[in-house]
Amino acid sequence: MEKHKIIQLRDFYKNYLLDNSIPFWLNNSIDHEYGGYLTCLDREGKIYNTDKSVWFQARGTWIFSRLYNTIEKRKEWLDAAATGYEFLTRYCFDKDGRMFFQVTRDGRPLQKRRYAFSEMFTIMACAEYYQATGNAEAYGKAMDVYNIVLDIYRNPSVVSPKIDPEIRPMKGHSFYMMLLCVTQAVREIDNNPLYNEIIGDLIKILFKDFVKPDKKALFETVGPYGELIDNPQGRCINPGHSIETSWFLMHEGIYRSDKELIKRALEILDWSLELGWDTEYGGLFYFIDIEGKPAEQLEWDMKLWWPHTEALYALLLAVYLTGDVKYETWYQKVHEWSFNHFEDKVYGDWFGYLHRDGNVSSTLKGSMWKGPFHFPRALLFSNVLLDKMASGDRFMKGGIL
Repeated sequence: MEKHKIIQLRDFYKNYLLDNSIPFWLNNSIDHEYGGYLTCLDREGKIYNTDKSVWFQARGTWIFSRLYNTIEKRKEWLDAAATGYEFLTRYCFDKDGRMFFQVTRDGRPLQKRRYAFSEMFTIMACAEYYQATGNAEAYGKAMDVYNIVLDIYRNPSVVSPKIDPEIRPMKGHSFYMMLLCVTQAVREIDNNPLYNEIIGDLIKILFKDFVKPDKKALFETVGPYGELIDNPQGRCINPGHSIETSWFLMHEGIYRSDKELIKRALEILDWSLELGWDTEYGGLFYFIDIEGKPAEQLEWDMKLWWPHTEALYALLLAVYLTGDVKYETWYQKVHEWSFNHFEDKVYGDWFGYLHRDGNVSSTLKGSMWKGPFHFPRALLFSNVLLDKMASGDRFMKGGIL
């Protein structure tokens, strides 16, 4: 990628992050009465539901802390992180140490799920907030919750299964991909060699059980030993998840200076783009059946914001790592389609949900599932990476891979 283009993109992403996406959430989602974040926002940023997603109490804490740690030590960002951290730690934990999934505006519990994703995002939030503040309580909370998740990883039976394992034993990709990301996060604040060991084991599981080179796909659900399951759940490919996993693995390849791991991560990226890209209308499908059979999810052909943000960053990282023009071409295609379709030029930030043809399905800007995370994270990470590229930094000059 030519230097003038790198600089142009770097400035574009930084301006979009700081003058568009983050102000939308800072101005509209901070709950100044009860603390934390209100993410159920309409197109203009007006609140349509005051219940709170615990995921986003954590994700919001993470993004505002990360901005403070990475871009500039702005008080408004630290204050925004603090309100999320305080609400999260005060109201979002149950008596058994596990976390709720959804609470009322004032913090009363509404829903608790078997899955540990509230916990995983909280680990990331507490680790990043600790780096921003040096708050020992945040460090301790990150470690305590990480140990709870680690226990689930080592003893999966402590979580009630969704499907009877006596009849159909299964395991899902999302838990392992998230634990990889979370362990990378705690490694930033604690150099315990255990983390490298756990990450190594997770990489082995991902490639042994979920990555199928003969199918050129990363599967969402497999049998306990990686067996393919011939039903809609077992044939399901989630291109966004696969692409997100690919850049987690690329990050780990950079950390370990492991060219082979990077190559394998790039293969996942390649397969996911080929499977997921809609050649008729453009954009990434939400779900794909690997055999081309009807997808179980009725929303399978919709275009959601977050797979596209993951693809933007993953492709930019691939350009940085390889210098291969195919990744620059893919990147440009995804960039142009995404900003042409998801951008709200009137009220800012991105729409989240499009029909297959790219028309807006819902004008909401936030929900229990959409908030200040995937899009600002992609803008932030891309800006940091482009800044490296603008300075002449290349991980492997000449496309050695």
